[in-house]
Amino acid sequence: MEKNPLHTDIQFLPGVGPKRAALFRNELDISTVGDLIKIYPFRYIDRSSIIPISSAAPDMAYIQIKARVTEINLIGAKGSIAPEDVRYNTVKRMSVLVSDGTGYMEMVFFKGIKWMHSKLKAGDEYIFFGKPSIFNGRLNMVHPEVDPAAGQQASGSMMENTMTGVYPSTEKLRNGGITGKVMSRLMENALKTALPAIEEILPLELLQEKGLVPIHFALRNIHFPKDTDSLEKARYRLKFEELFYLQLSLLKQKYVRSRNENGIMMPKIGDAFNICYSNLPFKLTGAQKRVITEIRNDMKSGHQMNRLLQGDVGSGKTMVAVLTALIAAGNGYQTCIMAPTEVLALQHFRNLTRYLQDTGVKPALLTGSSRTAERREIHQGLEDGSIGIIVGTHALFEDNVIFKKLGLVIIDEQHRFGVEQRARLWRKSAGGTVPHVLVMTATPIPRTLAMTLYGDLDVSVIDELPPGRQPVQTIAATESRRTAMFNFLKEQIRLGRQVFIVYPLIFESEKTDYKNLETGYEQIVTAFPFPPYKTAIVHGKQSNEEKKFNMDAFAAGRADILVATSVIEVGVDVPNASVMVIESAERFGLSQLHQLRGRVGRGSEKSYCILMTGNRLSKESRHRIELMCATENGFELAEEDMKMRGPGNLEGTRQSGLPVDLKIASLARDGLILNEARRCAQALLEKDPTLSQPSHRLLAEEISKDKYRMEDYSRIS
Repeated sequence: MEKNPLHTDIQFLPGVGPKRAALFRNELDISTVGDLIKIYPFRYIDRSSIIPISSAAPDMAYIQIKARVTEINLIGAKGSIAPEDVRYNTVKRMSVLVSDGTGYMEMVFFKGIKWMHSKLKAGDEYIFFGKPSIFNGRLNMVHPEVDPAAGQQASGSMMENTMTGVYPSTEKLRNGGITGKVMSRLMENALKTALPAIEEILPLELLQEKGLVPIHFALRNIHFPKDTDSLEKARYRLKFEELFYLQLSLLKQKYVRSRNENGIMMPKIGDAFNICYSNLPFKLTGAQKRVITEIRNDMKSGHQMNRLLQGDVGSGKTMVAVLTALIAAGNGYQTCIMAPTEVLALQHFRNLTRYLQDTGVKPALLTGSSRTAERREIHQGLEDGSIGIIVGTHALFEDNVIFKKLGLVIIDEQHRFGVEQRARLWRKSAGGTVPHVLVMTATPIPRTLAMTLYGDLDVSVIDELPPGRQPVQTIAATESRRTAMFNFLKEQIRLGRQVFIVYPLIFESEKTDYKNLETGYEQIVTAFPFPPYKTAIVHGKQSNEEKKFNMDAFAAGRADILVATSVIEVGVDVPNASVMVIESAERFGLSQLHQLRGRVGRGSEKSYCILMTGNRLSKESRHRIELMCATENGFELAEEDMKMRGPGNLEGTRQSGLPVDLKIASLARDGLILNEARRCAQALLEKDPTLSQPSHRLLAEEISKDKYRMEDYSRIS
């Protein structure tokens, strides 16, 4: 069978060879001709117009001039070198003076001088393309691209088109001779080699319905656009295709699972649920009621529940988790609640204990700090079924933790657990049937990202805050306002409130002048001496006992101030804390700032978040701080964060990354295309759920590739 040209090793493409192939592999992760074709230009330069030298200015972007060479000078360490004395290893730069009749410009070369010197002839006319700048009062271009003024390309070359793509590059690639022009030439060779072997994968009816251009047209015009209209059509086609494959693979997984995977039937509500519900000291919000209904329908459907519960900080996710666990208890099943830290596990356990009074359901807490005797008792209670709900950390993954009847797993801050760890937990489920899964996150995830990261999960969103929650006033301040800020904190403490102060670092870094925990703590203790003020400190380098002691002191009101690193971002619930001070706030991402702000405003008192920053902020940092002051909506902030930093760097997704490496589509900018791609994928699966029709054969092959095989975020069963 003849080998597909797309799989040809990149070194065998004309113009590459072993050295350049190694550069491509190391710098851009390109190994084959197919990989190269998927490296798309990130912008385009219009090379249709010639600018007179008299109109060129240093603030212009790339321009093209047509000029005659008037003078060529080779310059060494001691000045000009006479042509008869040329030894190229002594030449430091080449200066080429050109004129087009309207003015003069200098072309400067520091590399490839021997080759360029042989190419350029005084008196001949050339096209020079580059970025104009000024040096020593003279207009110049450094390392312009150069072509003869007549007959730039061989007839029929794709590079004849007037729009030139600019590709991702690195210094090593450029030093290896892979310039923009070389990249274009290699891309032309790649397309000529591979296009005949590229088949149209999208079904004809979809191409017609969406008005999509054929794949050959799209690939030619994304690399060598005939005009802006052709470029836009090519771009839309390739973005749609990329997002369509991604959604199709996710939805097919979801479809197959929902039909093939039996779940534990939990048709009853049970007394425990009703007792807890009627004893609640507050009313559930409409959003909480809606989400509980969605969960209840999943649990009685006969299929495994795989649901993501998104809710902003303080929206009441914990209450939904408790009531969901009580549905399981009412049907005779145990629940395991996973928390990423001991602090959060302890907090969940305390809340749970409060809500479970009078229900007859026994909770327990298992963490790395649990003592041996305590562990034995918990293991026994899980095995005999007397413990109905277990809250814990990674300790729950241990092999000697055995359940009598595990029916529900609730995972809080899902991204912090590894795939293998969750797989071990699944094996503890009841009778080999996979448990229902509820994944909770307080990290607001933009809708487009949720549809991609969690595309095969059902998503519930708690989008309203409980009544009585106070909005948090956010204020930005610099060092000059520190004394005023300290006075404000003293006033809040005098009123009986408590204060968080968060630092980005634990130990002084030689390379930064940011506030850090050690010097910050000393400064706070000096400004807030004991007595009357009491200050506790918590950071990641402390033992669990130290952390717990200090957290407990603050939570119980024995300390007025808690100085901490962002270890408190997740899970500290102190309703009496009314001020959050974030030092060097410019060092945190929007999502992290929002999580930290969510630690206050949990009681009925007016709350404040003070963002302390340096005086000199980057444009991006200033924008982040302004956004924080402008809105409390976590989803709005997450959308902005994704636009600024890209989806792969958002807090909560960095460790897992995106399931598929998107080459041209952007989750930050292409939400409308993603929605349309998902709609089309759903419609196609309704007609052909297994993609078994002949017209869908290539589609089925495409989405079965390894790159779509996600380390599933929802289930490991």
